[in-house]
Amino acid sequence: MTQTPAEGPALFDTVLVANRGEIAVRVIRTLRRLGIRSVAVFSDADAGARHVREADLAVRLGPAPARESYLDVDAVVAAAVRTGAQAVHPGYGFLSENADFARALEAAGVVFVGPPVASLDAMADKIRAKETVSARDVPVVPGIADPTLTDDQIVAEAQRVGFPLLIKPSAGGGGKGMVAVHAADELPAALASARRTARSAFGNDTLLLERLITAPRHIEVQVFADTHGRTVHLGERECSLQRRHQKVIEEAPAPLLTGLAHGAELRARLGRAAVDAAESVGYVGAGTVEFLVSDEDPDEFFFMEMNTRLQVEHPVSEEVVRVRGERVDFVELQLWIAAGQDLGFGQEDVTLEGAAAEARVYAEDPAHGFLPAAGPVLLWEPPRGEGVRVDTLLFPPDSEDDAPGRSEGPDQPEVTGHYDPLIAKVIASGADRPQALDRLEAALAESVLFGVTSNLAWLRDLVARDDVRAGRLRTSLIDEAPAWEAPAPRAEVWDAAGAAFAPEALTSALTVQGIDEATLAASGLRVQPAGAWHRQDAWRAAGAPAPALPLRWEDLSVLWRGRGSVAPEDGPSAQDGAGPGHAGGRSLRHPADPDAAWVHSGGHTWRIERLGRAERVAASRAAAAARRAPAGGGSPEARAPMPGTVVAVSVSTGEHVEAGAELAVLEAMKMEHPVTAGVAGVVTVHVRPGESVPARGLVATVTPHTPDTADVPTTSGESA
Repeated sequence: MTQTPAEGPALFDTVLVANRGEIAVRVIRTLRRLGIRSVAVFSDADAGARHVREADLAVRLGPAPARESYLDVDAVVAAAVRTGAQAVHPGYGFLSENADFARALEAAGVVFVGPPVASLDAMADKIRAKETVSARDVPVVPGIADPTLTDDQIVAEAQRVGFPLLIKPSAGGGGKGMVAVHAADELPAALASARRTARSAFGNDTLLLERLITAPRHIEVQVFADTHGRTVHLGERECSLQRRHQKVIEEAPAPLLTGLAHGAELRARLGRAAVDAAESVGYVGAGTVEFLVSDEDPDEFFFMEMNTRLQVEHPVSEEVVRVRGERVDFVELQLWIAAGQDLGFGQEDVTLEGAAAEARVYAEDPAHGFLPAAGPVLLWEPPRGEGVRVDTLLFPPDSEDDAPGRSEGPDQPEVTGHYDPLIAKVIASGADRPQALDRLEAALAESVLFGVTSNLAWLRDLVARDDVRAGRLRTSLIDEAPAWEAPAPRAEVWDAAGAAFAPEALTSALTVQGIDEATLAASGLRVQPAGAWHRQDAWRAAGAPAPALPLRWEDLSVLWRGRGSVAPEDGPSAQDGAGPGHAGGRSLRHPADPDAAWVHSGGHTWRIERLGRAERVAASRAAAAARRAPAGGGSPEARAPMPGTVVAVSVSTGEHVEAGAELAVLEAMKMEHPVTAGVAGVVTVHVRPGESVPARGLVATVTPHTPDTADVPTTSGESA
């Protein structure tokens, strides 16, 4: 919906987008459509990023760490002034809810595309926000919200409120630092961890505690308010599918309300409460009011917080919201409001049409505890089709550099550990919820991402679950599910990987079949030396052996001898896996990862390694050692699962620890990750707090217990 007002302030000529990744690309897309000059900002890690190339102008902020680039208020404001930007769109995350940033822009004469400073201040502090909205009779969750209390006082007060409790950073958002506590003895360590995360992520370690609602549904309401006193809500989204308080799949409208006989009435009540919350702080712009709704009694709902910005999941609402029958671009609405325009419509003009669902594609490994992943993107093939939309930081296939004057090529950006691991959002819409979910499941299966491990296959499995399809959602559903296991490759997948290596692996076999060296060279195949020891004809007493290519996936090693011929090597049978076949699949070898073949088939992706002699010997020895080791035995070396910073060391050198004991805590991609002991024994610590550790870096070594040390007290294996 493009507004064409007959009078009133015009839109801006130049807007700086103070963000990166898919949100920056999405905002720039609207600016281009509206004929507004766009300015991107970037760190050294993002010099070749898509948002940089798609903007009309780009300004370097600083080094890769966010604190030295995207979170540097002075650098961003200076970039806006230097480029003549009349307004700054903050996206979400980074400085989008930073009142000091809004003040600095105001002082520089630049418009902040967001709410007034007073609204940011009021809603940035969850404690103050609860007090403000409760004065307007918006229901809030009971809990502890006194920033003057020490941890000891909070522990004592918690006994009065009762368990379970949810710890939340007062200045935070996005689920970061939130910890569920089910018993009093868990609380001290949980408070310490939550304070560390809050201090690191938000620069403020103030906490509040709320009663943990059982069987909760997470419903949020989209609101818009202009400077002329008009506030409306644009329906609701359900975000109940979460992992560790991070949203994973969002839907609009909320399945909970759709399935209720009085759903329309409850939608109106939630919308009215959201509008009251926004008006209680004089809100202007786009915002989201989040509620917890009891699944057991949907009429009981509680205000959680207000996000004073555009949300990651706003596309699902854009797909279903209609204003006088037309679609709405939320970024465009933000710009009109920031320019001083009236919204131009009222609540009676808003309707919802159809259904939509969004899945967040992260660079992470679901089969290994959802550890964040990093690395270069070798191939990206997004899904297509009716009702499918993809918002991503990755370049579309065969993309051209459409920002004149830029010399960088269209190579995909590398996923690093410096920023949030979100790399794409896949959104599907339909006439109703079943059709939207069908399209989402198919789109996830069609998406091909090589080079970095992602959660695409896990997301597809999640969408297909019976509870999800039936709309039986709750915020704990994912965390209660069994650990997800990636399917082992079947013969068709091994064939695809083997075929990717075949030009090198089978050259000598091709030679003895009469293919001359010139033909081989012309086809790009490597020519083997011509000596007798390289021949595979019948001069050998045993006859010509079949070429064998040693391949490995995870701990599974096989010998591939041609299509349909796979033999296990030092491991379970290659045919044991229940993974899908290769029908309609995709495979790739890339110079950036020369010893691996990436295979996509049936909605799953595998990275198959080719083993050299040294790797084969090591794999064989490791398999033999594993067979000899006692049940439950682990490695004496505790290594970092990913690049990160040591935020806490939990033990001292010389201590005795049990297997599973927490040795240290790393922070990476805005999350804390404990490093634990694989065996019981005497620990030697190799790191200090504040130290950076690379992926697989040695954190500690545990010397296994011997009989003469068995009676020494040990550190408990129960982590905080």
